[in-house]
Amino acid sequence: MKTTLFFITLNLFAMTAISQTSIHDFKFNTLDGVEKSFSEFAGKKILIVNTASKCGYTPQYKELQAVHEKYGDKVVIIGFPANNFGKQEPGSNEEIAEFCEKNYGVTFLMAEKVSVAGSDIHPLFKWLTSQENPSFTGSIKWNFEKFLLDGTGKLMARFRSGVKPDDKEILDLL
Repeated sequence: MKTTLFFITLNLFAMTAISQTSIHDFKFNTLDGVEKSFSEFAGKKILIVNTASKCGYTPQYKELQAVHEKYGDKVVIIGFPANNFGKQEPGSNEEIAEFCEKNYGVTFLMAEKVSVAGSDIHPLFKWLTSQENPSFTGSIKWNFEKFLLDGTGKLMARFRSGVKPDDKEILDLL
């Protein structure tokens, strides 16, 4: 009985993640536990980044903050800490918040720690990695991959870790 219920739950979980048509159909919790709906950002572009505090790309927090300060009227930046790659985000939500503020002065939105790959992938990232876009689809390969969505909540482009948040390739789309 428990096994059957588990599989039914998994199937409903999978169907829910794929049935979404826009990011505005999703909700997330911030690092301090406040529930937010992506529908709050309708009309603005959204840049989602899977982050980690102990990664070679961690200095991108500085560029993310600069983009937030300069283009915050056009784009909402949301960092999603994840410990999926190289165990480079081992901290708690509180430790992550302290690290980001102390080291990079982060004031853009930070979500609670989630899984962005593997069997426990968060439904948002399952949806994001399956969306058609002009860039590429498929699994996230490493920390600091970026997803840019338009004001209607559709995925416009994806960028691998090596593309900095303030790269012309991204800024031209804001």
